[in-house]
Amino acid sequence: MLVAAAVCPCPPVLVPEVAAGAAPELLAARTACIDALGVLAAARPDLLIVIGPADPDGRGPHPEGAPGSFKGFGVDLDVRLGLGGDPGAAAVRPLPPSLSVAAWLLARAKWADAPIEGLGVGESLEAGRCASTGRELAARAHRVAMLVMGDGSACRTVKAPGYLDERALSFDMEVSRALGAADLAVLSALDESLAYELKAAGRAPWQVLAGAAEGAGLSGRLLYEDAPYGVGYMVATWS
Repeated sequence: MLVAAAVCPCPPVLVPEVAAGAAPELLAARTACIDALGVLAAARPDLLIVIGPADPDGRGPHPEGAPGSFKGFGVDLDVRLGLGGDPGAAAVRPLPPSLSVAAWLLARAKWADAPIEGLGVGESLEAGRCASTGRELAARAHRVAMLVMGDGSACRTVKAPGYLDERALSFDMEVSRALGAADLAVLSALDESLAYELKAAGRAPWQVLAGAAEGAGLSGRLLYEDAPYGVGYMVATWS
């Protein structure tokens, strides 16, 4: 069953080498993510499952040791999902960007507390499928922890990727409150169409988490919430 979860944003600019001169702007978010991983380690899981939004090529399972790269963002930086796995399994398809960011965070935190599995989730996955996927993941081991990658709306300002949408702030605030309170009902009921219109890439992963947490009785804590580039970034822990 699910014993702990960490929710983190997944923009490649979270990685200092990608952000370059703008790296200090996300220092607080980076620090909060590392703190959140500490909560996962403290839960002593038997398995860590990392999930994040993915395009069709990156959807589905990714084994420990799967390779990721930030070359597509102009940086010669490679990562692997965890310390284990077979690095010779380069035949394994590359991680989607969200899981590459997760792999970078786990390496920065020196994660060695449990085996890792990755899962790329389609942003259009409907809520019922998200919930059932979460329940299946929670049953993968006796003590499961989840690292859930996903951004909020991308429409908080006129310079945001999706330009300004007046609905974005209230959407992100609702998500932040739900993540901070481990409110499964609110997360499960997030409007799929609205999330799509607001370019909220985290909607499906959050709903997978809500399904995984059913019956677990976890409490939440919001560690970070901001929109430095007009995109909602949240960090939360459930334990």
